Amino acid sequence: MPELPEVEALALDLRGRLAGRAIEVVHVAAFSALKTFDPPVTALHGTLVDGVTRHGKYLDVEASGLHVVLHLARAGWVRWRGEVPALPPRPGGKSGLAVRIVLDDGSGLDVTEAGTKKGLAMYVVHDPQDVPGLATLGPDPLTDDFTPAVLSEILDREGRKQVKGVLRHQGTIAGIGNAYSDEILHAARMSPYKPASSLDEDDRVVLFRAIRETLGAAVDRSRGLAASQLKGEKKSNLAVHGRTGQACPVCGDTVREVSFADSSLQYCPICQTGGKPLADRRMSKLLK
Repeated sequence: MPELPEVEALALDLRGRLAGRAIEVVHVAAFSALKTFDPPVTALHGTLVDGVTRHGKYLDVEASGLHVVLHLARAGWVRWRGEVPALPPRPGGKSGLAVRIVLDDGSGLDVTEAGTKKGLAMYVVHDPQDVPGLATLGPDPLTDDFTPAVLSEILDREGRKQVKGVLRHQGTIAGIGNAYSDEILHAARMSPYKPASSLDEDDRVVLFRAIRETLGAAVDRSRGLAASQLKGEKKSNLAVHGRTGQACPVCGDTVREVSFADSSLQYCPICQTGGKPLADRRMSKLLK
C-alpha cells in the first residue's frame, strides 16, 4: 500500500512531469473507481495542470481550478507513459487499468490497481475538502504543526488503544499505514500492542523522534526517484515489515509476524517486546 513517503515522492515526480501540460482527455476504464459525478470527468478536458500535491495518502492533481484526487488503496499505483496508445482503453479490461489521463503532448498517466479487491478511488472536485476521507484526516506527521505536544494529546485521547492502531488510523495521524507503523515502532523499540496512554514522557519523546526520522528518511531516499522506482526503494529499506523469518538488522533476532483477517504486522521480539513473542491467535488456530 502506498503510504506518505511514496505518495510524497510520487507527487514530486509528477509535479515536474505535468508542469505546463494540458489534460486532453480522461478515460475511465474501471467505473467503480470514479466516486463523483459533478463535476463530470469531461470537465477536465482542456484544463491546464497547475500543480500536484499530497494530503496524507491522497494524491491531488490540480487543473484549472478542478482537482483530481486519487486514493491508491492497497494495490493502486500511477504509471507515467511517455506515449499513450492512440486507442482508448476498453472498460473492464484485464490489464488492471482504472483511469488513463492523456496529456496534450501524447504522454500521460495510467492509474492502475492490481488484484481482485478493488479499493482505488478517484474524485473530481472543486475543493479537496469535498472528498469525505480527506476532510477527516488527522495532522500530517511531517509538518511543523505536528509537535511532541500534539502527539501527546493524541496518545492521551486514544486511551487504551494499541499504539500500532493509533499510528495507522488516518483520522488520527495522516499518511502512516501498515508498513511504516511497523518500521516506526521498531525504531522506537516499542511493542505494537502497547496502550497509547501508557507511554510515559520518555516513551513519547522516543516515539515522536521515530515518526519524524523514519518518515523523513524515507521521503529523503525517495526524493528524485521516478515513480517506477519507488516501490523497490521502499521494500529494500524496510527493517521488519514484510521480513518475517529474516534477521533483524539491529539485533539479529528473527523477525516475527502476527496475522489478522486481512493484514499482518511484523516486529522484532528482542528490540520491541523484551524477547517475548506476541500471541498470534490466527496462526495458533491453524497449527492445532
